[in-house]
Amino acid sequence: MATPRHALDLAREVLRIEARAVEALAARLDDRFTHAVTLMLQCQGRIVVSGMGKSGHVGRKIASTLASTGTPSFFMHPGEASHGDLGMITGQDVVLALSNSGESDELMAIVPQIKRTGASLISITGNPASELAQESDVHLDASVSQEACPLGLAPTASTTAALALGDALAVALLDARGFSAEDFARAHPGGALGRRLLVHVSDVMRRGAEVPRTKQGSALSDALLEMSKKGLGMTAVTDESDRPIGIFTDGDLRRTFGLGIDVASILVDAVMHKQPQTITPHKLAVEAVELMEQHKINGLLVVDEQGVLVGALNMHDLLRAKVV
Repeated sequence: MATPRHALDLAREVLRIEARAVEALAARLDDRFTHAVTLMLQCQGRIVVSGMGKSGHVGRKIASTLASTGTPSFFMHPGEASHGDLGMITGQDVVLALSNSGESDELMAIVPQIKRTGASLISITGNPASELAQESDVHLDASVSQEACPLGLAPTASTTAALALGDALAVALLDARGFSAEDFARAHPGGALGRRLLVHVSDVMRRGAEVPRTKQGSALSDALLEMSKKGLGMTAVTDESDRPIGIFTDGDLRRTFGLGIDVASILVDAVMHKQPQTITPHKLAVEAVELMEQHKINGLLVVDEQGVLVGALNMHDLLRAKVV
């Protein structure tokens, strides 16, 4: 039975072998890579990724990465392709075929049909002399000097190299398309990044009658009643034009009590926090989070371009929207 020390040494060697395999790819990249990028960039259809076995698993991930970074793509199983799925491919598509040996029977069986449709064929193999490499419009060499498997049998370094090369294609295409973080968020609306980049203050703020507001010159007791009714732990103090000139919060109330001030006889103006932090509705909700964290506050007033109060929000609203 292997000792823990042996397991650690073996794991480190696996990582070193796979790291060297990926590093070697960088030195081999040449005009064929840019040709592949150009073909994919000019593709009027979709990038159809295909591969058998472990290459198929890598291909599925590459297709997913391409699709999520602005290059429409899907995976087609080569075995199923021979039984009708070839109908997915059109002459406007580019096929990206993966095979470490470059001799996969299932892939080679459909290559003539792929070429007959007029689709371009890009291959990633570990054998530049293989039949698949020779039949391709562009071949990308993903060969490795050794597998990380001690038996030299299980695809390890070779699959890592192919995956890294697929990522390189996706990133090159992303850059060429000018694909932005906002574009990425639109493709991931259910994810954390999507919420951070797509949710605006206007989407989460309270508005209308839900916004706590107290007129300048009002009794503090009126402000407390407004805070209690609206449940945001604060109230805006506004002038005659409904522009906030101050804010009174639960924290201000505690400080007022600490000073021994009679809340029944004082005006809110005397104890409010002047020049409150505000934000506009079109700002990203994540910017509201950053502003609140920066100033160590739990609520924000929302104003329009003229400075008129139009909304309010607190950290609970942002938590419910899963922005934080």
